[in-house]
Amino acid sequence: MKRKYLSGIVVLFTGIWLGSCSVPAVVTQKNGLSLPAVYSGSTDTAAVTLQNWRSFFTDTSLLSLIGTGLEYNHDLQAAMQRIQSAQAEVLLQKGLLAPTVNASVVSSLKKFGLYTMDGAGNIVTEMTPGKLIPINLPDYFLGVQTSWEVDVWGKLKNKKKAALARYLASVEGKNLLTTQIVSAIAASYYELMAIDHTLRIIDETILIQERAYELVKVQKESAVSTELAVKQFESRLLNLRAFRLDLLQQAKQVESALHILTGKMPAPVQRQQQFFEARFPEMLRTGVPSALLQNRPDIRQAEWNVLASNAELQAARAAFYPSFNITGSLGFQAFKPDLLIRTPESVAYGLLGGLTTPIINRMALKANFQKANAGQIEAFYQYQKAILTGYVEVHNELLRVKNLEEVFDLKNREAASLSQSIDIAETLFKAGRASYLEVLLTQQNALQAKLELVDTRKKQFLTTVNLYKALGGGWQ
Repeated sequence: MKRKYLSGIVVLFTGIWLGSCSVPAVVTQKNGLSLPAVYSGSTDTAAVTLQNWRSFFTDTSLLSLIGTGLEYNHDLQAAMQRIQSAQAEVLLQKGLLAPTVNASVVSSLKKFGLYTMDGAGNIVTEMTPGKLIPINLPDYFLGVQTSWEVDVWGKLKNKKKAALARYLASVEGKNLLTTQIVSAIAASYYELMAIDHTLRIIDETILIQERAYELVKVQKESAVSTELAVKQFESRLLNLRAFRLDLLQQAKQVESALHILTGKMPAPVQRQQQFFEARFPEMLRTGVPSALLQNRPDIRQAEWNVLASNAELQAARAAFYPSFNITGSLGFQAFKPDLLIRTPESVAYGLLGGLTTPIINRMALKANFQKANAGQIEAFYQYQKAILTGYVEVHNELLRVKNLEEVFDLKNREAASLSQSIDIAETLFKAGRASYLEVLLTQQNALQAKLELVDTRKKQFLTTVNLYKALGGGWQ
């Protein structure tokens, strides 16, 4: 008899050992990027201290819009709820590490078949002196029940680590969204300022064109000019008025985009009227590329996702090992309610410890492991992509800052020269020394130069904002 028990135990533990030995190996990807020591063409190696958006931007109207957006933006509010959900998941996984204890009040009725061991024994057994066990046996229990999976292999602990990393990734996701909202509001605001200044240029040009139109009509009546010249000036004037209406529509569309970003119903957007005189946000020190790993929320989010996927992979691997579960109960049990609290007769307790391991049906565990393994490799690639994207964005914006400074200087000189040529062309036209086509072409070239100057200035503002975002700012 002892040999039979011993053989059974040997067979059991042999199965457990064989099941645990065939755990699949983890596949990892180690080919990572190496960031340069400095940005191309830069010698800045100072530490980067990113500014709060409240100190980076100086325009009070823009600051008010950003503050409203960060308070009422619906995407940001949804992100906060995702953070709450991730935080709850951390608490859930933490709770699974501890034993569960539940208070129980149970009432049941049992009837055993007469041709069973319990049924045959009950009909001849007294429950109390002179009273046999009834066929329909009531059962009442009052007490506590507990269960606990002992985390021998770290499966539950790794699930908790994964949940914590996902929570921290969601926080970085909110920071990334904040950066995007701040930069989008600033970009739309500068777009509005550029449209406002373009409208002023168009209004000034329309006045000039109206004056020229009236002049050519007088000349036509005096037979100095022709009807063709009158129609050319008139068509140019109509074109400018249509362009002005189009600009007004563009301004409304940008305002609507700002309303969505700020989570507010449509209303006039207050903004600064000066454009070329407006102060640039203070230019940033870029520091070294490796600073992006600490500053950019998208890189930090990708890093947390890598840690989470690694923890999930370890938990999936630990599922192949035996699990040790303990269950127990303690309370009062009786077949009649009035006997339930009687001690020590009605005191009942139970304790069970079990060691289980998957042996035959391991396909689901293997599939879950393969999924987790692929997930951690994917997370690694996403992390590498975030690093590369961050470096390229900063590199590109640095080049744009320098290039736009030179472009603005040239465009400014071009616009000033062509503005002077308008008066010269009109004077020559009055004296009959220039044709109406030369006047129209001069006006058109001057207008185009002014519009390009406004566009260049707008790009300078946007590049400053984009560089701030690329370095990881906007959410502090």
